[in-house]
Amino acid sequence: MLIAERKKNYIMQLDKIISISGKPGLFTLVSQLKSGFIVEDVSTGKKASISNSSQVSLLENIAIYTFDKEVPLFEVFKNIAEKYEYQQAIAHKSSETELRNFMTEVLPDYDVDRVYASDIKKLVQWYNLLQKAGIITAEAFVKAEEPTVTDAEVVEETAKAEKKPAAKKAAPKAEKPAAPKAKASSSAKTTVKSTQRKQG
Repeated sequence: MLIAERKKNYIMQLDKIISISGKPGLFTLVSQLKSGFIVEDVSTGKKASISNSSQVSLLENIAIYTFDKEVPLFEVFKNIAEKYEYQQAIAHKSSETELRNFMTEVLPDYDVDRVYASDIKKLVQWYNLLQKAGIITAEAFVKAEEPTVTDAEVVEETAKAEKKPAAKKAAPKAEKPAAPKAKASSSAKTTVKSTQRKQG
């Protein structure tokens, strides 16, 4: 039942899958408590509580060294899944030579000096656990599409906009009529001229 629900709803995201120091297997973070977390075993579906002092590693934060960069675990899982057609990989208890050959096939430029056989063994074990739990599938590595706006949402937004009262427009300010320029009358001009003549 638990695996079926994962297959139905799961989009592979490693941000909630953890490894707990001292505990075998992988776990999914379910909820947070004041004193710690509730986790669920990926393989069995059993839930348990862990304290805040527990040493955990988020798979999302784990990467594999290559000679020029660090490759996220998600991408390495994708390479393994494609090579093994989304089935189980080699056994994690394989010999070091077999593990090294496996690593060269899925990540050819991995740093042989910084990636130990124990790291490869853990990588294979995690992959096989996730594959068996139905988490690693072809659909798991497909990028989720951006949500699109449906016609119904457009109609709803339009209806909301129509219900809103129209904003009142401010009444245009009355422009003050320009004061007419006074024209000098002909009588005033005549007076000035006649005055000048008398003075002469």
